[in-house]
Amino acid sequence: MEILKVSAKSQPKSVAGALAATLRENSAAEIQAVGAGAVNQAVKAIAISRGFVAPNGIDLIVIPAFSDVNIEGENRTAIKFIVEPR
Repeated sequence: MEILKVSAKSQPKSVAGALAATLRENSAAEIQAVGAGAVNQAVKAIAISRGFVAPNGIDLIVIPAFSDVNIEGENRTAIKFIVEPR
């Protein structure tokens, strides 16, 4: 499963395009976000990507979860969104 990392500065439309492309190639994708701003951008990207894949008859299922990540030697808690077509 491909992991897309989102930051607070990520452009939701760009992330949405990457997510849509990943979903067309693979059966699932994971979006990883650390911090409130990054989670906000990730949720917007998921909503936008749903609009990108809906004309092809694809609906999305999103499963949120926590994940421990190591960023520059520091352990952090991330929110991960597992996105799958339904």
